[in-house]
Amino acid sequence: MSKVYFSCWRDEFIDNRGKPIEEWAESSYNFPVNYNIDINSKAFIGWDGFALFDENVDVVRLATEYAKQYQIYSEACGRCAPGRWGGRILYDLFDKIARGEGEKSDVEHLKEVSRTMMETSKCEIGRTVPRPLLSILEYFEDDINSLIENKKPSPHYNEDINYIAKVTAPCMDACPAHVDIPAYIEGVRDLRFDDSLQATRKTMPLAHTCGRVCPHPCEDACRRANLDEPISIMELKRIGADFEDNHGLFWLHPKEQKPLNGKKVAIIGAGPAGLTGAYYLALEGVACDIYEELPVLGGEVAVGVPEYRMPVGKYNKDIEAVASLNGVKFITGKRVTADDMRRFEKEYDAILVATGTRISKKVRAKNEREEIKGYWGAINFLDCVNLYVKYGIPVPKEIQEQQMLDKDYVDLTGKTVVCVGGGFTSMDVVRCAVRANAKKVIMLYRRDEATIIRNTTYEEYHEAVEEGVEFIFYSAVEEIITDENDRLKKLKVNRFELVPDPNGGRPQLVKIEGADFEIECDYLIPAVSQSADLSHLPEEWEIELTSWGTIKTDGKTYMSSRKGVFAAGDCEYGPMTIVNAVGQAKRAASVMSRYVQTGEVTLTDEEIMEDHLRNLKVYDKKEKITGWLPGLPRVVSEKLTVQERKDNNKEVNLGFTQEEAIAEAERCMRCYYIAMVAI
Repeated sequence: MSKVYFSCWRDEFIDNRGKPIEEWAESSYNFPVNYNIDINSKAFIGWDGFALFDENVDVVRLATEYAKQYQIYSEACGRCAPGRWGGRILYDLFDKIARGEGEKSDVEHLKEVSRTMMETSKCEIGRTVPRPLLSILEYFEDDINSLIENKKPSPHYNEDINYIAKVTAPCMDACPAHVDIPAYIEGVRDLRFDDSLQATRKTMPLAHTCGRVCPHPCEDACRRANLDEPISIMELKRIGADFEDNHGLFWLHPKEQKPLNGKKVAIIGAGPAGLTGAYYLALEGVACDIYEELPVLGGEVAVGVPEYRMPVGKYNKDIEAVASLNGVKFITGKRVTADDMRRFEKEYDAILVATGTRISKKVRAKNEREEIKGYWGAINFLDCVNLYVKYGIPVPKEIQEQQMLDKDYVDLTGKTVVCVGGGFTSMDVVRCAVRANAKKVIMLYRRDEATIIRNTTYEEYHEAVEEGVEFIFYSAVEEIITDENDRLKKLKVNRFELVPDPNGGRPQLVKIEGADFEIECDYLIPAVSQSADLSHLPEEWEIELTSWGTIKTDGKTYMSSRKGVFAAGDCEYGPMTIVNAVGQAKRAASVMSRYVQTGEVTLTDEEIMEDHLRNLKVYDKKEKITGWLPGLPRVVSEKLTVQERKDNNKEVNLGFTQEEAIAEAERCMRCYYIAMVAI
């Protein structure tokens, strides 16, 4: 929070005009008062009002420049007359007043055009741009009248002031990869599936993947939810990718690749973060060598995400799109060592560490030991399942012996499996166990049903329940009990209850005395979290780590404490979603593309504005939506029935038909906004 000179943003009104700065009231919003560490902002203006941080801001010039930004956008769009011609009138009249040639009638004309645009524009950008302009006309009426009456230009009309604008949307802001969601939905609606895919790939190369297994935080920030139900944003993403695949249109990149510039980067890990980093570096002309320890490409999505959720053939199309760029080279089956890293630092212009988190954490129970037969870490369990299902690679002999398998693949016939978790990995474990023919599958979770749905998705949880997975909430393993051969025999489980804090704090989980129970089982699979293996980092580099044992960066440029060594994805943040890893790696690649040329670590204005808008929060959950037809039901794609899916690895979600996709795309309100900072 910060002091402001004036603010009429959203539900706030602060007017410190005439007061000394030490008496200025503070805003409750995270405005971009400091544009970056070296530059302060003078003002911010956007879809819900404006805020001034300096008493000398030329508000008429501010309004003129904001109208100019909209005119540029509306000329390119041209989809509705109120937006296109209204934008031109707004700019022309404000500029006329700002240069000292305005008339009183211009003010009334501005108000009339603004109200017309707010009522009749086809999308939110045309409806919202007039809002702050009307506020300037209202709250700075005296300043405007003075310019008109005295026929003088606004104070800073001829001065060199930098105005930086960005187009955003609530869904785009909530997306870690900042995908231009309204654009790819519009492509579907207009039957321009090529445009849809290219809009996605501007910031998200894994369109097949994130069109199937993304937790879609964008849908939690969809303004359509304020009216009825959010758009099926995730499922619409896969339409363009499937179109490219089905019609052999390889490859619809978002732009033409730049010629290779002689710079080269080493990327450690070929999962979502490594693939994304390589894609955007290569588009900028930077060659990339990607080193992968596994025998296959794709990282945890390839060996961790089951086939029924993410068909490997579709994921491979995303990988092939990356591989199609000049300068991209994959080296599989290569475990990078500290000596390799020392060599890479000399041979490459920069390094991107994208190794993920592939060490399963323990449940912290008594007698918990990896040697126990039937104790099976989630990551290794999923590796064994998916390497066989997707690639035909058998389970290694030593694991067959350790886990009492009588086949070279995971067959759990007649077995009882208990998984401890509550996130996507644990959900993958239990649903894979069902498909491996387990007699009974149980998930223990310390929290409640609502929390597990928040951690994953409603669909994922609901489908697991349909398939017969038993969920026991408010529970945790206290002790692992084995037989005389050190084989897992049963688990002692504690029950908990949520007790409110009498002081109003967060409720606490409290063990229920005497409520313990036992579960006889053959396998315990801990899926509570994962940690990063950073043994490949040379000790003498002294790379700073977080308290979670991941590589520490500033969270913006993604360079570590070692110059030229960047990190993105799970190894930087800890276990996260695919789209988070993609978003980080996209930013890291952008920074690295400039770093290898200049040696400097910088952000673009677009990236700086992304961070400011994320702090400000674009989506307003309390907003009342008007002007749109309510009650249009969200289209639900066809899924395989339980009987059709539970004993095989066929893709469960069949996706939209063309008619369904168009109908769902037409529900999108195209909620673009313009934000602008004066510095």
